[in-house]
Amino acid sequence: MGKSLNTPVYNLLGGACRDKLRVYANGWSRSTIAESVESAVQLVERGFTAMKFDPFPGPWRAHISRDDERTAVEYVSAVREAVGPAVDLLIEVHRRLAPDHAIRVANMVEDFQVFWYEEPVSARNLDALAEVRQAINLPVVTGEELYTKVEFRQVFEKRAADILNPDVCNCGGILELKEIAAMAEPYLVAMSPHNYNSTTVGLAATIQACAVMPNFLITEYFVNFTECGDAISINPFSVEDSYIQLPTAPGLGLELDEDALAQYPYRELPKRHLRRFEEEGP
Repeated sequence: MGKSLNTPVYNLLGGACRDKLRVYANGWSRSTIAESVESAVQLVERGFTAMKFDPFPGPWRAHISRDDERTAVEYVSAVREAVGPAVDLLIEVHRRLAPDHAIRVANMVEDFQVFWYEEPVSARNLDALAEVRQAINLPVVTGEELYTKVEFRQVFEKRAADILNPDVCNCGGILELKEIAAMAEPYLVAMSPHNYNSTTVGLAATIQACAVMPNFLITEYFVNFTECGDAISINPFSVEDSYIQLPTAPGLGLELDEDALAQYPYRELPKRHLRRFEEEGP
């Protein structure tokens, strides 16, 4: 519709609230703390002022050892020391922890001026998530595993989060994402759309939705997707000082290079998963 009317999609949704969007870097952390610290410093040199990472080692499990808790804290401490106080650190937990562990780790990393604490507990257990939120002083994020407005309404009713991160490719598209943001406003809940599907088209759709949200905070940008995205786009998005300028081209503001896209044919890949408790090992 936007291309048919020769206007950006955000103009069809009421008009933009801003002319640029702040983004945080993801997809940069490495297998060791030392390697991740080096990568974090490189991000700062590229101009990023916010970065997200999962500091927890070992298998995916709800109950972790005190050593694993301490390792997570050491990871956050090392990154903070390397990047300085001006960079926002966003801690990703991937819904893995039981409330007692989530609360204890949050209290230990609080002194490192953490920007947020993402999905310490699954949103499929909102009572447990609300328990964590009420017990800590860090903003709690949830929403990437939820679908449609009905599920998000329950998050508001239980006061289970400070920030929502629905994904435009999961939650029902641009309009549904906009409506979820509108529902969040009277609850004083901010929006930070998740963007794992930030191959270029997913990122473009996210940008259009974020442009019309008064309660927009920041959104996700996978630095490890940049090379591919640039290769298949005629007018790729660029990040400058952790901001993407709002596109003015019609539609999603993006033109794909179909010849370049043909160089990336579909192929079957093995399923990915984090290690589970029965997969203990180095």
